[in-house]
Amino acid sequence: MQKLTEYDCRVLLKKYKIKLPRAELARSEDEAVKYAERIGYPVVLKLISADMLHKTDVGGVIINIDDAEGVRKSYGKIHSNAREHGNINVDGILVEETLCGRQVIVGSVQDPQFGPVLMFGIGGIFVELLHDVSFRVIPITRHDAEKMILEIKAHDVLSGVRGQKAVNLRVLADTLVKISNMVEKERDIVELDINPLFVNEKVAVAGDARIVMG
Repeated sequence: MQKLTEYDCRVLLKKYKIKLPRAELARSEDEAVKYAERIGYPVVLKLISADMLHKTDVGGVIINIDDAEGVRKSYGKIHSNAREHGNINVDGILVEETLCGRQVIVGSVQDPQFGPVLMFGIGGIFVELLHDVSFRVIPITRHDAEKMILEIKAHDVLSGVRGQKAVNLRVLADTLVKISNMVEKERDIVELDINPLFVNEKVAVAGDARIVMG
């Protein structure tokens, strides 16, 4: 099994035209500041390492960084956290734009009976608590994608409630189909987890990705 770094995940997602946040890979504090100012504040800093999958478990993600001083402090903090958790090898720090929108999750696993299966649901930190998800065997059609969205209990949240704007369900369905196509064609993908996928009234953007190759 090979777990891809987030940087390598971005390369693979980009190949299938799945929209990504603007980001640059920094290997020094000065580079991180330069990239943050190029992207525009606030930014997110993320640990890039082949040694681990869940960056949040080791303090490898810092959000809402508003200025150059914050970038420098966060850059040092992530390196310090990596050392405290078994001296994790740091390949770089990803400087990424801050995204807005509703959070959903898209995942894929290999089912022993059906092969690759796509999962869709409400994302962010609540996915494991709510278990509000739908499934389809890959490959899926546009119609399948639309039904997956409607099947989750919280689909009204995506349609717009309490004055919130509805997300672009057409773009969301298109993104589910693109992810299905990627898993179908990249047969070495054993596990896929895009959480969160940020969706708003205009776009769907993969905020964070985890991919394991077999």
